[in-house]
Amino acid sequence: MAKIAALTNDLQYDLVHKNAERIAAVEAATPTFVAFLKGIRQRGHHVFHLQLIIPPDDPNEECDEHGRLPVQEGTEGAEIVREFLDDTDVVMVKNKDSGFYETDLHEQLQALGVDTVVITGMQTQICVQTTAADAFFRGYKVWVPADCVVSARQEDKDRALEWLAGYCATVSDSAEILRLIDESGELPRKTVKIP
Repeated sequence: MAKIAALTNDLQYDLVHKNAERIAAVEAATPTFVAFLKGIRQRGHHVFHLQLIIPPDDPNEECDEHGRLPVQEGTEGAEIVREFLDDTDVVMVKNKDSGFYETDLHEQLQALGVDTVVITGMQTQICVQTTAADAFFRGYKVWVPADCVVSARQEDKDRALEWLAGYCATVSDSAEILRLIDESGELPRKTVKIP
């Protein structure tokens, strides 16, 4: 049986609660998202939470309205939102948008025999998109459930999903992904045809 890993991006208190738009987007997606992660676990596959920890000296990062750098190591704001987390999940620290950038995510997935990743979380046009592209570059089958990714602005999410579907990922919904896993034990590879 093919091994599948669901990768979540940035489901952390500081990042989810950054503004009203993010809060609303995450709240709307949470029931479906939590059910999907539970379904992945029940089918014997893996869940990795990619936890962004911003280095204090990173010149490209944005401070919050109080002048504080969010998601700092050891802070409550950096923790994964409890609703998405299970004791069997792996939490992996990343310092940049992509979960593969200067981490050992690829090595950990390979050690588990994973050949397929399902990229979820926020924001679709940043961390989801870069993680999906980096997974594709490493030879993974890449899937993105449109109902388990969020962005503060719907147009950003729509644009990112169109780009992902046109290049490196199969974009579907979470129910279809679980149905395909139940049907064949795996998810098919996207046939990439670039005009």
